[in-house]
Amino acid sequence: MTGVTFLWLSAATVVFVAANAVLKVYATKGQLPILVGALAMFCVGNWIMVQVMKANGLGLAIALSAIFQLVAISVMAIFVFGERPTGLQMAGMALGVVAVAMIAWPTGGKA
Repeated sequence: MTGVTFLWLSAATVVFVAANAVLKVYATKGQLPILVGALAMFCVGNWIMVQVMKANGLGLAIALSAIFQLVAISVMAIFVFGERPTGLQMAGMALGVVAVAMIAWPTGGKA
């Protein structure tokens, strides 16, 4: 992954985390403009992800995005919203990180 692709992926992650935070607010307050704002943010995040897909292909881009979001949103849920995942859930997140690392590991050449 190039530095530019990593920046695109980081930007998409920031947008998706923000969209999920707004969606959490919608879940508690239930106001339609909040939902519309969250959906607009998800659209922007998906547009940014297209740039990552162009550089790395669909499978790798989605795998990387999923794990980046999993970690970032879990950190936000713990520190901002006070949620506490169980040990089993934390183990699942760790396995997800290992799985994506195995998918993204450089193989030395493209097939």
